[in-house]
Amino acid sequence: MQQVATEPAGEELSLAERAYRAIRDRLVMLEIRPGAPINEDQLAQSLGVGRTPVREALKRLQYERLITTYPRRGTFATEVNITDLAHISEVRQELEPLAAALAARRATAADRATLTAALRELEGADSPQRDAAELMRLDLQVHRAIYAATHNPYLEDTLVRHDNLATRIWCLFIDRLSDMAGHIGEHGPLIEAVVAGDPDKAAQLAHSHVEGFERAIRAAI
Repeated sequence: MQQVATEPAGEELSLAERAYRAIRDRLVMLEIRPGAPINEDQLAQSLGVGRTPVREALKRLQYERLITTYPRRGTFATEVNITDLAHISEVRQELEPLAAALAARRATAADRATLTAALRELEGADSPQRDAAELMRLDLQVHRAIYAATHNPYLEDTLVRHDNLATRIWCLFIDRLSDMAGHIGEHGPLIEAVVAGDPDKAAQLAHSHVEGFERAIRAAI
């Protein structure tokens, strides 16, 4: 199963953190379908870890609204509710431009290298060989790299959680979206503005990108 590459190479992760990131991305990409039951034993086996790391991961994922636990019924992947789109967009329209501007001001050489590598990946976004799931993983990768470049862990955490929720909505309507490659390609100028250290342009592009995302989803409903 292809993973979303968002963390620095060589980073040492605990078993619980590895389990959390793997399960999180399966939920975000709807590889675990909305409403599906969560089986701790199956997850532990598929990830090659024990039940304890999985249980710790699930506690975090419940807080992030990706899973829901019902007394005497069990734990399930959270349903995707399109009415949440407006609430998620309100947060992102304020914070995505802030993150882009901060990234443009604070990005280190390592951050810029990561973003430049993502920019090269984007150059082939409209290739027929790139399927929808691969494009969505690339979208997540770019957003998470920009959030990391803010060097504000509180802002990064908030935006990762809201981008995850937005991506679940995106994946739900993926078959109805006409120009997904074009939407993903919008990240190119945004990355260039961040790498160039232009906070005003980066903020403007980030705001337009979030607005375009909401318009595209509403048009697909």
